[in-house]
Amino acid sequence: MAMKVLMFMFMFLFFNFGVSQDYHKEFELLLSFKSSIHDPSGFLSNWEYSSANFCQWHGISCNNLSHVETLDLSAKNLSGKLNSSSIFHLPYIQTLNLSSNQFYGEIPQDLFSSSSSSLVFLNLSNNNFTGQIPSGSISRLETLDLSNNVLSGKIPQEIGSFYSLKFLDLGGNVLSGKIPISISNITTLQFLTLASNQLVGPIPLEIGQMKNLKWIYFGYNNLSGEIPKEIGMLNSLNHLDLVYNNLTGQIPSSIGNLTNLQYLFLYQNKLTGSIPDSIFGLKKLVSLDLSDNSLSGEIPELIIQLQNLEILHLFSNSFSGKIPNALTSLPRLQVLQLWSNRFSGEIPKSLGRHNNLTILDLSTNNLTGRIPDGICSSGLLFKLILFSNSLQGVIPRNLSSCKSLQRVRLQNNHLSGQLPSEFTKLPLVYYLDVSNNNLSGKIGEQKWEMPSLEMLNLAGNRFSGKLPGSFGSDKIEDLDLSGNGFSGSIPPSFGSLTELMQLTLCGNKLNGEIPGELSSCKKLVSLDLSHNQLSGQIPSGFSEMPVLGQLDLSVNQLSGQIPPELGKLESLVQVNISHNHLHGTLPSTGAFLAINATAVAGNDLCGGDETSGLPPCKKVIKKNPANWWFFIACSLAALVLLSIAAFGLVFIRGRNYNLELKRVENEDGMWELQFFDSKVSKSVSISDIILSTTNEANVISRGKQGMSFKGKSSVNDLEFVVKEMKDVRSIPSSFWSEITQFGKLRHPNIVKLIGICRSDKGAYLVYEFIQGKILSDEVLHNLSWERRRKIAVGIAKALQFLHSRCLLIGDMSPKRIIIDGKDKPRLRLSLPGLVCIDNKRFISSAAYVAPEGRESKEITEKSDIYGFGLILIELLTGKSPADAEFGVHQSMVEWARYCYSDCHLDMWVDPMIKPHIASNNYQNQIVETMNLALHCTAGDPTARPCAGHVSKTLESAFRITSCVPAAALKFSSSSPV
Repeated sequence: MAMKVLMFMFMFLFFNFGVSQDYHKEFELLLSFKSSIHDPSGFLSNWEYSSANFCQWHGISCNNLSHVETLDLSAKNLSGKLNSSSIFHLPYIQTLNLSSNQFYGEIPQDLFSSSSSSLVFLNLSNNNFTGQIPSGSISRLETLDLSNNVLSGKIPQEIGSFYSLKFLDLGGNVLSGKIPISISNITTLQFLTLASNQLVGPIPLEIGQMKNLKWIYFGYNNLSGEIPKEIGMLNSLNHLDLVYNNLTGQIPSSIGNLTNLQYLFLYQNKLTGSIPDSIFGLKKLVSLDLSDNSLSGEIPELIIQLQNLEILHLFSNSFSGKIPNALTSLPRLQVLQLWSNRFSGEIPKSLGRHNNLTILDLSTNNLTGRIPDGICSSGLLFKLILFSNSLQGVIPRNLSSCKSLQRVRLQNNHLSGQLPSEFTKLPLVYYLDVSNNNLSGKIGEQKWEMPSLEMLNLAGNRFSGKLPGSFGSDKIEDLDLSGNGFSGSIPPSFGSLTELMQLTLCGNKLNGEIPGELSSCKKLVSLDLSHNQLSGQIPSGFSEMPVLGQLDLSVNQLSGQIPPELGKLESLVQVNISHNHLHGTLPSTGAFLAINATAVAGNDLCGGDETSGLPPCKKVIKKNPANWWFFIACSLAALVLLSIAAFGLVFIRGRNYNLELKRVENEDGMWELQFFDSKVSKSVSISDIILSTTNEANVISRGKQGMSFKGKSSVNDLEFVVKEMKDVRSIPSSFWSEITQFGKLRHPNIVKLIGICRSDKGAYLVYEFIQGKILSDEVLHNLSWERRRKIAVGIAKALQFLHSRCLLIGDMSPKRIIIDGKDKPRLRLSLPGLVCIDNKRFISSAAYVAPEGRESKEITEKSDIYGFGLILIELLTGKSPADAEFGVHQSMVEWARYCYSDCHLDMWVDPMIKPHIASNNYQNQIVETMNLALHCTAGDPTARPCAGHVSKTLESAFRITSCVPAAALKFSSSSPV
């Protein structure tokens, strides 16, 4: 008995001594980890020596013996490097989660060693780890997530020795080389993600050995070859994603063996041939996306077997034949996108009656017949896109009761009849385009109640009668009623459309005077009233429209003189007043300075320079022989008065000219100063400008084209920014002649260019000084979602403003965006980067350059749109294309497409705004904004929207509520917006 007691005491002491040793080791490892990292949020504040029980520390869970079993520090804003003698060596740890932080450096190379053999769950995702994946293995490890880092090199062959793995995610890195065949040894694996890397070569045939696989994500790589038929051996597979690769050949019929498959994504490859019939036997399929390939053939009626299908994307292929009637019998079908194919025949008459349609896009095919009556029977359809077909007949009356509709595009068809009366009362429609059809009727007699309407295009039809006085919306931005038979006068009520940016009424039979109320449209950029029968004078109020850039009044019956104030409108860049009854002097300022002869022809005008083709203005004095002495006396008196007046005019014009152009000399030589703001002209001298560039303390930024300095007037402390221009002699002379147009740009979201000065030795651009911060990572992370939305809308409007004036930005990046003290975004233009669309100008390679510009270095409207799309992605994710984790070229876009298509929003949205988004139910706004961003960054420039559509789509996205079905928000790689 005594021997048993002694033995028990010995074992008790031995056990507790061992426990004490392990406890002390764990204590030291945890504190060592804390001391080596940065914890700005103070999450580890209770990790202290004074707190002996580490089981109570934040993020730690212990087992029954008080050993660390779980360490969860995910999304705690931690940063720093991880050393090998740290938490990876906790002897009893099973779960370690450091995801969604800012750790950097290499992952310790002894991570997968025997000392870590207790680990079952390891997640280091969404950090900034670099270097290669460590070699070795952990036999008990079931979950390994290293995704969304900057890991490089090849996937180690030893990966095949993780025999217990069920979950492996290496996506979102810059891994290269081939997929190792050894990975097929992990027969326990259920979830495998290698997406968004730079992997090459074929998919290993041995993948067929991994019988437990449920999810495969290989998208956004450079994989080539055919899809191996061995994939058909994976009977447990639920999700197969091979998108954005270079896969060729036909879709293997063996995929039809995957009876548990719910999601099949093969889009954006080079697949050919027809869809194998076996795929239509996958009765559990929920989403099928084969878009953006070179697939052909017909879609068989066998598709009726896919009774669980919710999303079908077959767009941008070469499918032909009729749209199968079987689609009408898929009860769960929500999203059907078949655009840009060769489908012919009629749209199935029952489409929509037994479906759950939310999005229908059949545009750009060869469809005929009528629009089906029951297309909106679900009551959920919010996007109907049928443009560019040969559809006939009337717009169905049943469509008029589709209260869920938001976006309707039926243009470029052969539709006839009238707009149903209820169709003009749809409450949610913000975009309606039925242009270029054969529609008729007197829409001015109908009542319009469309409170959400922003864009209305009825152009190219046969509408007649008077124009509607109202459309029931005060949000209209783009109104195109051109090419019809409208008569009567222009309603003065159009002046109440305060958001109107484009008004096109050309090609009608409108008469009467142009209502002066139109000058109340302070946001109007483009006004086209040409080819009508308008009479009277040009309203003088047009000169008070602050952003009017394009004005076309040609081919009317206007009379009188051109308001001289119109020539002083700084924003006006394009005018056409030809073929009217105008007379008098052509203004010699603004857009009339070098107007083309065709834009003023057919009037009785004089003046202008040689480009106008007009005769010089002459004053003719008629003589009366009976009273010639009287007229001589009067003439002499008038001559004296004219001389005095001429002197005064010259004096005044000279002063005005000097407000704009000064030539001054200082010790550096002769300088020419040109100002676009009278206040600046009176306040800023050449000495002020030169002095600002001599003080290092005034440097604001340094760039390849020169430095920027902060300057101050010596007269009244007016602050300004001076931008140095290098290589002055290499700047073409045309730039200086165009600079006056740039100086006239005035927009609330654009930093004003207020002057230039140049000499033989150098040149400077002078901008207004904006008190604020450049949009950087630091600034971005401190912005709420509401403030980010405001930035996106403001810059989109600035971009639309510039493009409407045929101006390009060239370097559309966050460094161009200043956030002022009122949270207003201001776009800082780079000259001579800002160029006219018609001129070829080149830019250097940068992270924000569109793919097509990386070789040619040439910029276009679409390259500006691409840069804006990248900015949208940054606003959403908090990441930058310059981050190393995205590698080179389009990797951030590819990463964004991958995340958007295959990941939950929580996986890609900026963690700094995630809680606020959830609490305010902004998820759908985020999804739609990312959808727009990915359209803007489409690889094909022609697939990118124009600036006007970007601005409208963006603003409409911020009205989206949670009632939009989630399935309807799935991304389409290049669907028309």
